[in-house]
Amino acid sequence: MRLNVISTNRLGITQQILTVIAEAKCDIIAMEVAHNHTYVHIKDNGVAYTQLSKQILTIEGVHKIDPVTLLPGEKTAQQLQALFANIPEPIIDIDNKGFIINANRAALTQVALPIEQFVGQPLQSFIQQKLRIYLSGQSTTQEINFAGNPYYADITPVRSEQEVSGAVIVLRSLLNVGRHLSQYQQGVYSGFDSIIGQSQAMLEIKELTRKYASNDLPVLISGETGTGKELLAKALHDNGQRASKPMLAINCAAMPEHMLEAELFGYAAGAFTGAKSGGKPGLLELADGGTVFLDEIAEMDTALQAKLLRFLQDLKIRRLGGVKDRQVDVRIVSASHRNLDEMVEQKTFREDLYYRLNVLQIDLPPIRDRHGDIELLVEHFLKNAAMQVNQPELAMSQQTKAQLVAYHWPGNVRQLQNTIFRLAAQTDNDIIDAPAHFLQDKKSLQNKPQANNALFSNVEQQESWQCAQQDFERQLLSRLYPLYPSTRKLAERLQVSHNKIAMKLRAYGIKTSE
Repeated sequence: MRLNVISTNRLGITQQILTVIAEAKCDIIAMEVAHNHTYVHIKDNGVAYTQLSKQILTIEGVHKIDPVTLLPGEKTAQQLQALFANIPEPIIDIDNKGFIINANRAALTQVALPIEQFVGQPLQSFIQQKLRIYLSGQSTTQEINFAGNPYYADITPVRSEQEVSGAVIVLRSLLNVGRHLSQYQQGVYSGFDSIIGQSQAMLEIKELTRKYASNDLPVLISGETGTGKELLAKALHDNGQRASKPMLAINCAAMPEHMLEAELFGYAAGAFTGAKSGGKPGLLELADGGTVFLDEIAEMDTALQAKLLRFLQDLKIRRLGGVKDRQVDVRIVSASHRNLDEMVEQKTFREDLYYRLNVLQIDLPPIRDRHGDIELLVEHFLKNAAMQVNQPELAMSQQTKAQLVAYHWPGNVRQLQNTIFRLAAQTDNDIIDAPAHFLQDKKSLQNKPQANNALFSNVEQQESWQCAQQDFERQLLSRLYPLYPSTRKLAERLQVSHNKIAMKLRAYGIKTSE
């Protein structure tokens, strides 16, 4: 039986209660003392509850005795055990010699053993790696193989009098890590709701994307910078059978080739200087079952293109410095603003890889070819801008809106969004009313006849075809360089080599910032 003895907080009263219980020849299994409460768990040896209660109530200061189902400590332990058992990640508690003290249901499921056979075993019997906690005594995360499956192990030391007496290990599957990383990358917006546009071209693209989402074939998305290629890739993933799995994205132009290879394929321990001692899985491994989006695929080095091609052939990866192949199941969606057909002809992009990636293709039009969508985009970005500048609502004058619609937007949707956010930050009212020709003030080219004709204003004075060509090149480069202020960016815009652009800029005396 378990009793809750309610009494005054008097010195010696607990000892008197224990004495009465002992005189009744009852064995005490457990006891807990709290303010004005003494909880006792008594072995049932035939003593009646009413008889024992009467004897305890004779003690001065005892007011009441209630039977209880569990002692407070037992109740807390039961609740913690239920919580511990139902946590989906495997959790293992070990002592300072590496022997298992406790484990939750998820860990027992992985090893297919009852708790009695699992507890007391050395953890080293179930993992291949040495835990780094014994080297540093600090909380750490490392990759391990537990019961034949790869995990990230979050290892937290348990200390007793400044000595490490054991550790609690939480195992996180690579799939869950990939899913969390995917959620972080994708943010709030995903699916077709994030693709703003009701023009015929966009409706056809949305319908095509829905069709492509139903299968696992590679997709190549082409379109100018800022047209929303990554948003379309997310919609493709979110509406397919892999939607519950991770979608991980990487920009192939954003990092050096050796780092790009390590990010995609991962690396083994000690693969290179600065590598984590436990190694690191790559995006292809973390996205297992899901989708990997390779943005700006045209910027990938030809050596890495060959490795990607091998992966697409057998869907096996080998980490940098590793010796073991791993089978993964991912869908590849790639994108580029460059003309890959021309790059294949120029031998700067592998033809065999191009055909592997370009099984299904989606071409995103620039917004200058779908003017009917600009007003929808303006309204959408106005709402977002209002939240950014802590305004309940923002509107735009018809004159300003007309200028936005008439502009040809070389940076496409991204440039339009940044322009609206800049206008919202600069306005002091709830109506944005920008000055006339505010877009021209930024030295941007306008999609108007007089702006285009300016390149040919002195056509009558040209002495020869060569002079006219040189004059055209000089004016073209002078106008475009402020918009694309590097030889590489300008070369990409005009689809020529950056060496040619650098040579022309020097020849025409156009000052650069490089």
